[in-house]
Amino acid sequence: VGHRSWFGVGEGVLVLTFLPFLCLAAGFHQHFSTQEKTPQICVVGSGPAGFYTAQHLLKGRSLLCPQPTKLSSPALSGEGEGPWVPAPLSIPPTHHTQARVDIYEKQLVPFGLVRFGVAPDHPEVKNVINTFTQTAHSDRCAFWGNVEVGRDVTVPELQEAYHAVVLSYGAEDHQALDIPGEELPGVFSARAFVGWYNGLPENQELAPDLSCDTAVILGQGNVALDVARILLTPPEHLERTDITKAALGVLRQSQVKTVWIVGRRGPLQVAFTIKELREMIQLPGTRPILDPEDFLGLQDRIKEIPRPRKRLTELLLQTATEKPRVEEAAHLASASRAWGLRFFRSPLQVLPSPDGRRVAGIRLAVTRLEAVGEAIRAVPTGDMEDLPCGLVLSSIGYKSRPIDPSVPFDLKLGVIPNMEGRVVDVPGLYCSGWVKTGPTGVIGTTMNDSFLTGQMLLQDLKAGLLPSGPRPGSAAIQALLSSRGVQPVSFSDWEKLDAKEVARGQASGKPREKLVDPQEMLQLLGH
Repeated sequence: VGHRSWFGVGEGVLVLTFLPFLCLAAGFHQHFSTQEKTPQICVVGSGPAGFYTAQHLLKGRSLLCPQPTKLSSPALSGEGEGPWVPAPLSIPPTHHTQARVDIYEKQLVPFGLVRFGVAPDHPEVKNVINTFTQTAHSDRCAFWGNVEVGRDVTVPELQEAYHAVVLSYGAEDHQALDIPGEELPGVFSARAFVGWYNGLPENQELAPDLSCDTAVILGQGNVALDVARILLTPPEHLERTDITKAALGVLRQSQVKTVWIVGRRGPLQVAFTIKELREMIQLPGTRPILDPEDFLGLQDRIKEIPRPRKRLTELLLQTATEKPRVEEAAHLASASRAWGLRFFRSPLQVLPSPDGRRVAGIRLAVTRLEAVGEAIRAVPTGDMEDLPCGLVLSSIGYKSRPIDPSVPFDLKLGVIPNMEGRVVDVPGLYCSGWVKTGPTGVIGTTMNDSFLTGQMLLQDLKAGLLPSGPRPGSAAIQALLSSRGVQPVSFSDWEKLDAKEVARGQASGKPREKLVDPQEMLQLLGH
């Protein structure tokens, strides 16, 4: 039976994979011989994709077949309405009762974007860490932090030591604007800005200057709204979150009063979800700025669109066009800060200050929508406008990087070429998560995708397609790392750092005060 995939492109994207042969096999169950050698499996990356892959290999979960259901898992930055994922059907779970899984992570701490990407004021989204911790506590799972694959150890070396290697290292880069002035001080990627306030060590030197009145965010997804919300939230509302101490100090001094969130297309194409929009509309001390003209004619068109998008558009339309109630009007009139959505605008150039030392504005091309086949794209009209600002944050997408010269990589798509998670032309090598699909979907999407990759690996193992005979696993890699002066960090080491963060946070009423200096972390562990 054939394999079909549907790939969405653009906003609110999710990838659905239809595997008819799995759906038909209602009575299918894999039995692995207890005489089989212990499979040694390595996972690179300890974010959601890595941990969900490990979880499926160790414990198994119901296989997933497409059946529309509202997403129950939270989005990366919030509980979204709109994304849909395949619902689990009652197909018996599959896993290997003796497989050993080693998870390698370049950071000293685990959990990837759950720790470094989810907004500090969305603590409920981080509860998935409890599930990942249970997986890490398995006696057949080991976490090895402070190990950068591609630098400290190569993928071929991992392939020599393990029966299978799964690459789940995510999308750790950002899409460049590729416009003049992008290199000016005061221009940052939203990814780096999020990493800065969330304690990602490599972004702690960012030092954004928030002494300006106006900030511009390019892109209209959930990350863009996260960044806008953090910029405009009264600092006292962030005091009880796990935002870093340094970031909170800078935000206390912020002079930013207006944030423009700019998109190439229109209200029907925004990528953020309704939860994030509601949070912005209800943000204390702020008022929204929406141009009613951007919504002309939408009232009739929204009748035909799917319900989640319809509800989102109705809320936008209501906010833009309806007269507020008396008490709401008083609240808006007293607001000292504002945020606005600018539609049909595409960045052309970041404008420098007179001395050329920093950003002073951004030049935007006015666009219109044009249908190209089934796609709708923004094309320039020839008109331009300049928007003064002192801070530009680019939020037009994340992208993956190649990890090792031995691993195929599609630079145009930013993914490892694969078939259902099997890396093309490299037997025994697999991928899951964003490095497999591109940076699309939500945590629930990544969970399903990772389970499917794990399932492909287990099928190959059962079919005898992976190397036979024993493999040394972590013992060989630890010897290599030791010879190269690399000191891995274990999960129990992480739990010591975790306890230290929680203790430091308690002193100021926070859930934790994140450690952001790798050297301090190593010293605390006695390394």
